[in-house]
Amino acid sequence: MPSPFFAFAASLPSPSFLPPHHRRSLRTIKTLVESTAGSRPTSALPPPIESLHRGNWVKLICGASFEDAVDVRNLSLVYTLAGVDCIDCAADASVVNAVNEGIDAAMSIAAVQRPWVMISVNDDKEDLHFRKAEFDPGDCPLDCARPCEVVCPANAISLERVTVGNELAGNANASGKLQVGVITERCYGCGRCFSICPYDKIRAITYVRDPSTTSKLLKRNDVDAIEIHTSGRCTDLFNELWNRLGDSIDHVKLVAVSMPDVGESTVAVMKMIYSIMESHLQCYNLWQLDGRPMSGDIGGGATREAIAFAVHLASTLDKPCGFYQLAGGTNSHTINHLKKVGLFQTTAISGHSSDISGAAQSTGFKEALIGGIAYGGYARKIVGRVLRKMPTQHGHPKIEDHPDHFLEALQEALTLVGPVKCYSMPFVLPKQMTSV
Repeated sequence: MPSPFFAFAASLPSPSFLPPHHRRSLRTIKTLVESTAGSRPTSALPPPIESLHRGNWVKLICGASFEDAVDVRNLSLVYTLAGVDCIDCAADASVVNAVNEGIDAAMSIAAVQRPWVMISVNDDKEDLHFRKAEFDPGDCPLDCARPCEVVCPANAISLERVTVGNELAGNANASGKLQVGVITERCYGCGRCFSICPYDKIRAITYVRDPSTTSKLLKRNDVDAIEIHTSGRCTDLFNELWNRLGDSIDHVKLVAVSMPDVGESTVAVMKMIYSIMESHLQCYNLWQLDGRPMSGDIGGGATREAIAFAVHLASTLDKPCGFYQLAGGTNSHTINHLKKVGLFQTTAISGHSSDISGAAQSTGFKEALIGGIAYGGYARKIVGRVLRKMPTQHGHPKIEDHPDHFLEALQEALTLVGPVKCYSMPFVLPKQMTSV
């Protein structure tokens, strides 16, 4: 398959018809193209499954509770061009539409591989990914330093002072108050604002995605996969949700189960979950090893729990069937940590032989112990800071209408996706290549 960046550059208008800053952007794109060597391998397998076998699967996590359709659309566009295999989003029709709109926009620009669209659901209210922050801004003191605004990684809290009464006229009864509070569609439940509020005003609202709504989404032709988040402490709720989803599972290409490492019982719980699914599982299955949820944007150390989980499962001889993928605290440091423990695109860990899972048996391939990495908070952060720069005075901005920002966002995405995909290209362009 041709390089996605070559197709991207070839589809752009001739430089003579572009203003100078657009031509500069085109030169930068060409630099990306020229720095990309080779093409993706091909086989009889669906491309995302081939990636899992090779250990270079990359999933973008938009967020199980993140419902800002504009950002979701732009994130999906940028990361599709960067070459992700899957885009995971909230189980909400408007969000699914936004993901597919972003993918379609990317494919109209370049002949890239279409990533699978995955929706995330939960089997109980304990999962941290399915909650929102909430507070009444009218209860906040006017002199509050507003640390919640500062700490929120999603820019989901906005506090604006408004005047009550004729304060400017010197009315003794006039006063001010704060309004707006949490921007619900942007909050993805990281929880960092809860403990930092000096007045303990912020609370968590938890919820469970409705199985009937989920079933309808799965029957659409633009949803390819489902991910079920479970606590790993009890399989009864998972069993109940699985049964309620019924034959809608037959419409997907991949079923993923996300769970934390719960210690010695982890493998036993995973096997119990697989036994629940097995009789009705007509597609591939994936285990998301959730290390430290929603923390990848905090720092390099956040990835350690996911790496430890990977080592735990990879060194287990009698592993549950399916592919394995890291999540929870993943960021730009994850690849190096995987390499240090010998788990980057390898089929065996030192001192152990790799079992061949059901997926491998059915295809005749022996897959990598760790199929790939899912990036959430960190992926959104590095592209999101570019999205925040775009002007918004003309309605909802589309990133492709702002070529300089588009290039910057694509470069950020490549620095994250490229090392997993083993693209042969520089990810930081020299300054002279991005200047007139």
